[in-house]
Amino acid sequence: MTPLGPSHFINRELSWLEFNRRVLEEVQDRTNPLLERVRFCAIFSSNLDEFFEVRVAGIKQQIESGVQEQGIDGLTAVETFAVVTRKVRQLLSQLYLSWRRDLIPALAKNGIRFVEFDRLTSDDLTWIQHYYQAEVRPVLTPLAIDPAHPFPQLLNKSLNLIVQLEVARAGDTQRRLAIVQVPRVLPRLIRLPRSSPVHAYLLLENLIGHYLADLFTGTRICGYWPFRVTRNSELYIDEEESANLLMAVENELHKRRRGDAVRLEVEKDCPPDIQSELLANLLLGEEDLYLIGGPLNPARLLAVCDGEHNPELRYPAFLPADPPEWRDAADCFAAIRKQDILVHHPYDSYETVVGFLEQAAADSQVLAIKQTLYRTGGDPRIVGALIDAANRGKQVTAVVELKARFDEANNIEWSRRLEEAGVHVVYGLVGYKIHAKICLVVRREDLGIRRYLHLSTGNYNPIAARSYTDLGLFTCDPDFGEDATNLFNLLTGISQFRGMSRLLVAPFELHERVLALIERETENARQGLPARIIAKMNSLVGREIIEALYRASQAGVRIDLVVRGICCLRPQVKGISDNITVRSIVDRFLEHSRIFYFENACQPRIYAGSADWMPRNFFRRLEVVFPIQSGLLQDRLREQILAIALADNVKARFLQPNGSYRRVPTKAGLRPIRSQLEFMTLAARQQQEKDNSRPRKGRYLEVRLVTPPHRPHSPGQRS
Repeated sequence: MTPLGPSHFINRELSWLEFNRRVLEEVQDRTNPLLERVRFCAIFSSNLDEFFEVRVAGIKQQIESGVQEQGIDGLTAVETFAVVTRKVRQLLSQLYLSWRRDLIPALAKNGIRFVEFDRLTSDDLTWIQHYYQAEVRPVLTPLAIDPAHPFPQLLNKSLNLIVQLEVARAGDTQRRLAIVQVPRVLPRLIRLPRSSPVHAYLLLENLIGHYLADLFTGTRICGYWPFRVTRNSELYIDEEESANLLMAVENELHKRRRGDAVRLEVEKDCPPDIQSELLANLLLGEEDLYLIGGPLNPARLLAVCDGEHNPELRYPAFLPADPPEWRDAADCFAAIRKQDILVHHPYDSYETVVGFLEQAAADSQVLAIKQTLYRTGGDPRIVGALIDAANRGKQVTAVVELKARFDEANNIEWSRRLEEAGVHVVYGLVGYKIHAKICLVVRREDLGIRRYLHLSTGNYNPIAARSYTDLGLFTCDPDFGEDATNLFNLLTGISQFRGMSRLLVAPFELHERVLALIERETENARQGLPARIIAKMNSLVGREIIEALYRASQAGVRIDLVVRGICCLRPQVKGISDNITVRSIVDRFLEHSRIFYFENACQPRIYAGSADWMPRNFFRRLEVVFPIQSGLLQDRLREQILAIALADNVKARFLQPNGSYRRVPTKAGLRPIRSQLEFMTLAARQQQEKDNSRPRKGRYLEVRLVTPPHRPHSPGQRS
């Protein structure tokens, strides 16, 4: 094998920024509906916030600790930070340029306008005066900055105004600074009550700025500038030293709001001396300052997408399909007994999952329900079904992950409600996040106890299921049931992992099993047998996995990777990864499903599950990856779901050897294929069908995965 060096790996942080660049491209893409472009603008901003709260915060901690260790790409923390800050400034410049020159004029053309005070009518001003007095003024708190009033501890990601004012005292005029926090409890966008069809909005910070003299009476307002501070939001919990994990997480959540500052965003017109004053008080340097040419935190501008607008400004409404296997079954248990059922969300309705739980809760033959909960969202039906089951006297166990990043408070609230209802709530294994997505239902039937399972690539979150692509498997296979029982016993009791017959479980064996699957394809290729790997995931980071893929490529294995986000592998490098392509699909729905296909000399092994190919998933999380055993479901995954993803020539971008991504122009005569649109079309067709037969020719896009003769794969041979 050709020796590998740092140049053969892509920096993780830079790869993530390339992902957010692809989100930015959706903001800039004029073929997207206008309000969806605004939504992508909010997604870009929200993504970047989390990047600073976690990743940049971690880099800065390494720098402050004097860590000189190089990453697999050869960059130190200092070098990574320098490149990251430069790339972020470039992305922000492009985002706000699109906002000012493209989105704002387009919104105005479609009757959605952001107005300034000098453009308001007398009626507007009268209404705003009343709104300020009644709704805004009572919740404002002006904060002086002087020897008697030190710089306040500002909350993470809160929007504030830095105010410069003049105070006359003893015949002398002094300039002072003060801060006014823009209340989070109020809408960021204030819609003016105009009778015309035009939606006119005023930014809350501009309204507050207009009335600053009312807050600082007897002074002269010299100017005000919005700013925002981002803080380190990682939780630091020693689980072995904590007697009560729930209380430890709650305590850390309070600290998160006031963690060390890592970024300062300020309106670009803010004077340099005030910028310096803010940086000094936040203990930040010039490299942490970002001058913003537009509204800070576009994520809170999503309100502009609400209300009655021209339907053409949004994606067309989409109605998920009911899986054919469920339609004529007397109940979900009867349907699962008949055959394993694969659901592909959001194209297949998530009501299958909710219905499975609700029926289990109500069914008198069900004895027990055991479920993992990572992110439940705001929809109460999943937790409600568990509470209902407990109220009916069933044995109910919920394994809740309290440390699901940025969902901790929500999970604590649900945990307490579950415990109050009599559900056995446990918090998993010390030192590991419980990231597996599994639900076990134990049912007494005429022939004895039968165990029903739902396994998934996504969280039990009906709200997220509307916009995330995920797979779920319903089965009552006895081997799966036994594995699930042993897994829950491991999570809730005191026992050692003793292996599984069907499920692949991290942190115990998943990493070595994946390496073995890749190595088997490598050996098959060396022996001239059919060898192929297709892997769809969110992120690819682990060095050992990447090196194994490089070895497979050099042996002649054709490898197609669909990686939505971070990818540290460099494809199409001569002599290293000639046979590897990496594509990323960014579209209406967030690509979240994880699917792994291994040709295995014409005896395919296909898996799905909760784990990406990253060290954290292999070694620091409890993950479950499950095999797809049914031949019919294997065909569906290979010939439909994976084939359509690989055929996408509209929203797919291909990773280049230099770490950038680009779309490949559609060849003349080839039909544009947008994979998510194909899946929606398929769902609409299936919704109209009355039979439960296997899809016939013509019912979905005919794209087949054909294992080519044993030869290197060139860039021009993409599926």
